[in-house]
Amino acid sequence: MSVHILIADDFEGWRREVRTLLQARTEWQIVAEARDGLEAAHKASNLRPDVVLLDIGMPGLNGIAAAAQIRQLSPNSKIIFLTANSDSDVIPEAQHAG
Repeated sequence: MSVHILIADDFEGWRREVRTLLQARTEWQIVAEARDGLEAAHKASNLRPDVVLLDIGMPGLNGIAAAAQIRQLSPNSKIIFLTANSDSDVIPEAQHAG
């Protein structure tokens, strides 16, 4: 059984690095990538991935707002935030988003 993963980050180089690391595991399948929160929410709604790796600081719809939408559109998807944001205010916001 494979785990379907959506990677969402506005930095292409980071998405590529994460994809390369994850593809080393044959049971993990990257089903899509997204450049911003709106695209991530749309792809999560259509693809229903098992896991969404989500950056917080993306243009347009940020990761916190995207997580709230993904939670509604694909409630069984697990969300993992991957971010360089070290602002302590972000942690409660992320937890509240799901």
